[in-house]
Amino acid sequence: MKVAKDLVAASATPMVLGILAEGDSYGYAILRRINELSGGELDWTEGLLYPLLHRLERLGSVESSWQAVAGERRRKYYRITDRGRAELAEQRRQWDTVVGALKAVWHDRAPLTPRPLEGLA
Repeated sequence: MKVAKDLVAASATPMVLGILAEGDSYGYAILRRINELSGGELDWTEGLLYPLLHRLERLGSVESSWQAVAGERRRKYYRITDRGRAELAEQRRQWDTVVGALKAVWHDRAPLTPRPLEGLA
């Protein structure tokens, strides 16, 4: 299944802020975590992640610092700020509303089966 670009874009900020709320991380590890959380259904690219991280940094939701790990190259680590935690809380409230509404709509429905269009069957 391929997740629509609009849905990926809408969920990108709360997804990244949620991951950073778990702890500081760097780009490749964030990409792996997204893939893991989605069971492989969300396969983000660096071209999606890094512009988002830079935007979140400009907005003050995320801070970054270069860190060196013994025997490895330096990595840019990102951490969520207090402003980012407030944004995540607001995004969570909004997503809870959307998910709740979708569940209410879908809960009492039979599984969707294609029906022939009138006049075409």
